[in-house]
Amino acid sequence: MSARALAALKECDQVFGEFYTSRLIDSTPEDLEKAIGKEIVRLCRKEVEEDETVIDAAKKGRVAFVTAGDTMAATTHVDLKIRAMEDGIPTRIFYGVSIFTACSSALGLQPYKFGRTVTIPFPEPGFTPLSPYENIYDNWSRGLHTLVLLDIREDENRYMTANQAVQWLLDAERAKGLGMISPTTVICAAARVGSPTEKVAAGYPSKMLDEDMGPPLHSVVVPGKLHFIEAYALVRFAGAPEEIADDQNL
Repeated sequence: MSARALAALKECDQVFGEFYTSRLIDSTPEDLEKAIGKEIVRLCRKEVEEDETVIDAAKKGRVAFVTAGDTMAATTHVDLKIRAMEDGIPTRIFYGVSIFTACSSALGLQPYKFGRTVTIPFPEPGFTPLSPYENIYDNWSRGLHTLVLLDIREDENRYMTANQAVQWLLDAERAKGLGMISPTTVICAAARVGSPTEKVAAGYPSKMLDEDMGPPLHSVVVPGKLHFIEAYALVRFAGAPEEIADDQNL
């Protein structure tokens, strides 16, 4: 959080927050409350997306709405800003660090070589969509990397792990059979990016299935065509197999 954002929070009459789209890393809402000297009213998805809780409060005083990461990266928060503007409420955004750029930086991958971002949901009985795999394949077939975000069930305290995501990819490969995920496909994982306990790892599926990434939040990257500097970075930063840096077809 920038110094300007911290100062703005201290000036607000009321502070709302949501932690279902992401969560704070190596910190808690209570830590933030101590820093700003105010209580943070936690909102559920319905209160943000359907109710007018924040809008009604903003009509009566200066209000802040906080999230982890970069707030405007989520569609629901864009909608909140639109609703505020339609009601004549002035808004100001303090941009945060986003996993969309931080993950590529942590792994040493070039951000402009990423295609569409994909989210993998927790498997549910009778609900096994393969569209995430198809979108990753579309990026991969064009030589583009894919940032894979992992499902969050904040109300259940469930956070998908990188290991679960790798298993999901292997299962999807068996179902689709397009040849994207093979025994020598490099898969990257990043955990708690930007925190003192950040961890990154890269390797073949057999390794990544068992890689201990520690507590959430986790993200996964399926690389496309690697530039040789990217390959060296994955070897040095994330422990990828040395041979990927020697592959003359990169």
